Amino acid sequence: MVIASPRFPVDLSLFDGVRHSPSLPSLERTLGHGDRKLQDFCIPVNPYFPTPEIFADLAKRLETILKYYPGGNESVARALAGALGLDPATVVMGNGSTELITWIDLLLVKDGLATPVPTFGRWTDHPEEVGQRVRPWPLKAEEDFRLDVDAFAAFVHRVGAGAAAVCNPNNPTGACLCRGAVLRLLDALADRDLVVIDESFIDFADEDEVPSVADEAARRANVLVLKSLGKNLGLHGLRAGYAVAHPRLAAKLREALPPWNVNALAEALILELRAHLAEYEAARRRTVADRRALERRLRSVPGLTVFPSRANFVYVRIPEPIDGVALRNWLLCEHGYLVRECGNKLGSDSRHFRLAVRPPEQGEALVGALASAFGQADRMHKGAWSGGG
Repeated sequence: MVIASPRFPVDLSLFDGVRHSPSLPSLERTLGHGDRKLQDFCIPVNPYFPTPEIFADLAKRLETILKYYPGGNESVARALAGALGLDPATVVMGNGSTELITWIDLLLVKDGLATPVPTFGRWTDHPEEVGQRVRPWPLKAEEDFRLDVDAFAAFVHRVGAGAAAVCNPNNPTGACLCRGAVLRLLDALADRDLVVIDESFIDFADEDEVPSVADEAARRANVLVLKSLGKNLGLHGLRAGYAVAHPRLAAKLREALPPWNVNALAEALILELRAHLAEYEAARRRTVADRRALERRLRSVPGLTVFPSRANFVYVRIPEPIDGVALRNWLLCEHGYLVRECGNKLGSDSRHFRLAVRPPEQGEALVGALASAFGQADRMHKGAWSGGG
């Protein structure tokens, strides 16, 4: 559906029947020819990496990169392990972390999977698609969606789930467990077939203290830590993720994957990563600072509930009687801002939004648009700015 006479006449029907938001390029294509561009506050990435210099270097070599086969999964994993100081036998590369989740569900999940909700939709949707029962553990807004690891571990045992998956920091809430709490959870679930700690956003937890347990995963037979290079490096289109696990568990996962599941552009960037770790570290820290600034500004908007985050996004709840879908569509069609309305996530509803961190001037503009919307709540009711629900 196209709303009459908006500044950005996006076809909102692209939101119909999808579990995730449509991509920014697909929405921009519906605008027709012209110089109108949308701003993405939906997909959480690192806004400052790769640097323009890295992009320029890759552009010079693009024909060669795209013309020839990349190295196989194991050789790309060795390159990444070398850059990050990991044991190559514990690293498995995937065509995005989503590919790895698919194979984890198919190969390693038995007797169902328990996971806190709301969380990343792939952990709630895909296991059931392959015949596994999902056991959701509801997180509470009044507790800032913090996970009680002892209560969750008891729940896993009580329902008899053979596997558990926990996003840390959680997506979409941004709540984060300290390293000690995660280790306590791993100890409590040592008798389960599998425990996955999805650390896709953990590099943005803090400037100095990144509570990863990847080192523990390499030593524990039933633990797998999942990472997303697309989020860390700011390149979702790259489709690159990796898992860290005990060598025996890593080998089982690796053997199921196609030999060339990682594309040549991802390989090229991974091969360059060791030389650019300082730039990455600066970009990571800058993103953390931007998230803190965005949280502060969002808290100044009357009526908006802002939940504490340690990721590169902020989870918020809009006030009643504003309708979430109407607000999403108004921000998109009147301001060109794509945001993630979370009504299709298990354990969430359409009053909750995940707002991706962007540079301060862009974040300031989004905060201003939200304040403007709340000032005209009568226009943000269900049925107004309809479509794409």
